[in-house]
Amino acid sequence: MTDETVTRERDEVVVEFAGERFTVRPGEVFTVGREGDLAIDDNLFLHRHFLTIECVDGLWLLSNVGSRLSATVTDSGGRVQAWLAPGARLPLVFEATTVIFSAGPTTYEIVLHAAAPAFRETARFDDEVGQSTIGEVPLTQSQKAMIVALAEPLLRREGAGMSELPTSAQAAQRLGWTLTRFNRKLDNVCDKLDRVGVPGMRGGVRSYATNRRVRLVEHAIAARLVTRDDLPLLDLAHSGED
Repeated sequence: MTDETVTRERDEVVVEFAGERFTVRPGEVFTVGREGDLAIDDNLFLHRHFLTIECVDGLWLLSNVGSRLSATVTDSGGRVQAWLAPGARLPLVFEATTVIFSAGPTTYEIVLHAAAPAFRETARFDDEVGQSTIGEVPLTQSQKAMIVALAEPLLRREGAGMSELPTSAQAAQRLGWTLTRFNRKLDNVCDKLDRVGVPGMRGGVRSYATNRRVRLVEHAIAARLVTRDDLPLLDLAHSGED
């Protein structure tokens, strides 16, 4: 293998989605959307061109070239998280960067692998009582169960890809709860996250219940607020209240 080949491989970024892998090299602009280098889905809620990946002055950048949708971007450990709004761009500095976004009822996950990351990840520490804390926000078991019910399709999926999220009524039924109880838990969790600055948790004139639910799932998956290990909570939630 020549020095030139080694350098080229070190500079590459690999895009992983639904079992497929695409290699992006310096000088190329890789486009993600309804059309492009990665045409991920024939979903009319999704922009024709939504994200681009390119190397600028030796730095790999992820850009949101859409006009409506945002994406949640996180390191593989869920310790660093950013919201990529339309027109914004972020450097790809981690060995693995996860990009999560939703278009209509469908949520997508893409993983970007950098051969020569600028930063290395550190270990994660959990609190002593087993509660998850993101930005000093503790969650009770039933609050976590509510999130798991919404995120179940993503948690059960193997690898990056796409999933259809349940409605609030479907998630409540999955837990054996009334819709009123489910919505109360949803309100409590969204209020907690809103108070620590997580965007998209509070409704407004142009915000709908679906948007808030989808945004909660995006954040929970990206921040590792819930994982596959929490799936048993779906059965435990049928009894008790906290």
